[in-house]
Amino acid sequence: MQVRNKRARGANRTGKRLPKGPNGGIQLLLIQSVDSLGRQGEVVEVKPGYAKNYLIPQGLATIATDHHRRMIEKHKAQLAELRKKQLENLHTLASQISNTSVTIEANANEEGHLYGSIGAEEIVHALKNEGIAIATNQVRLDGPLRELAQYSVRIYLGHEVETSLKVWVVPQVKDAD
Repeated sequence: MQVRNKRARGANRTGKRLPKGPNGGIQLLLIQSVDSLGRQGEVVEVKPGYAKNYLIPQGLATIATDHHRRMIEKHKAQLAELRKKQLENLHTLASQISNTSVTIEANANEEGHLYGSIGAEEIVHALKNEGIAIATNQVRLDGPLRELAQYSVRIYLGHEVETSLKVWVVPQVKDAD
């Protein structure tokens, strides 16, 4: 007589299967707006791995059940007010960023070419020193900054709110010993 392990072949699996959409993906209800996917309260269909590994664990989406859809319909006015406040905050931040210019010191040769380059991380750090916190992925650079000059850098804040920031790249001051 053969004894089988009870844990074999998913006998101890917990959790429910996620509901499939008409295109074979998983239907989710967005709790928060996701830039490349949709707005808060929308039902979207995504691939199972994206749903299980990113959207649901990060709290960006939940399973699109009838109960959740009714709750969203019930709270549409509150969601609209919350979105309006978020947009106001983003516009305030955008005007604050556009009125700010940052100076980044870099090591350069006599012709003004940098020995390294200035990227999004350095710009975010310079803004942080000015008291403005943004994420690195919000900085839109066409390429790294490699020369001493003034640059206009695009900052995307989300919800189609974009602004520009003046970045001055100046030579590093050398200490005279």
